[in-house]
Amino acid sequence: MEKLQRWWLSRWDRLSARFGSSGWFKWVLALVGLYLLVCVILGMFWSWEPGRFDVRETVQDKASAPVGAHTTGALIQIVETLLDKPGGYLRNDRMPPGVWLDNVPRWEYGALVQARDASRAMRKAFSRSQSQSTEDPDLIEAEPLLHFNNNSWLLPPTEREYRKALTHLRAYQSRMLKGSGDAEFHARADNLREWLADVSTRLGSLSQRLSASVGRQALGAVEASSGQASNQIDFQTPWMEIDNVFYEARGTAWALLHLLEGVELDFAATLEKKEALVSLQQIIRELEATQNTIWSPFILNGTGFGLVANHSLVMASYISRANAGIIDLRDLLSEG
Repeated sequence: MEKLQRWWLSRWDRLSARFGSSGWFKWVLALVGLYLLVCVILGMFWSWEPGRFDVRETVQDKASAPVGAHTTGALIQIVETLLDKPGGYLRNDRMPPGVWLDNVPRWEYGALVQARDASRAMRKAFSRSQSQSTEDPDLIEAEPLLHFNNNSWLLPPTEREYRKALTHLRAYQSRMLKGSGDAEFHARADNLREWLADVSTRLGSLSQRLSASVGRQALGAVEASSGQASNQIDFQTPWMEIDNVFYEARGTAWALLHLLEGVELDFAATLEKKEALVSLQQIIRELEATQNTIWSPFILNGTGFGLVANHSLVMASYISRANAGIIDLRDLLSEG
């Protein structure tokens, strides 16, 4: 330690002698130090994940809210949160402190994927009475805008395209609330099953990636003659990406949690008819557990039964159970 201190003092003396002990060099160092300190403080503040919101509050007149208003309101609030949370949308930042952060941008990506899937389902299923009916004009515009490049910094920036999507989603909800009849939302079991199929696929992939934090073996190609796997494939999530997958799962669960709360309100009649309401509520409970406070300063990657916790495996457990519930819910919706 003393050697390091002497080395630093000698370097400082040389720099002072070269640039002047009381000149502009000290001011430059002071400004740079102040800038870095501000960036660190801002980075810590921006790294807080957004909290939950009340889906009922996304509709102004809650007493007479039409079917579909809460699911649409949940989608609108999710996109608004991505754009207006502390630090704004960080995934496309090119300047400190945003460019140094990776956890919240991965959280944003997880939530964004769910918003994209929901907007697609609303455009092609929820807002149409049958396969030959026309698509809603606002949803036609909103869905591709949300699928715009999530990492575009300039010409145009990602935020501009997502705000355009918000404008169309608000217009769709506004027409729905007016009751003019030109903004349809069909809370049918087949529509819900179609969207839940996409949700299940997303959660299944996340569960596998989270579980791969400790390394797993998968069977390779199956030989037609013997029916045996020809080889085994070892796969493991890279050590530097474990926290990224974890926060992507947190963002996914956060967005999905609110969308399902909207579904619980808008599809209440359908769910009660299929005796599936309790099943949906259990899925929501599993997703709520994924949003518990993380008390560790780091996302740990201990072995399955080791001394150190493995946050990815805990998250994988909740995600897998929610996915199993969604599979059961789809079966209930297909009956009767």
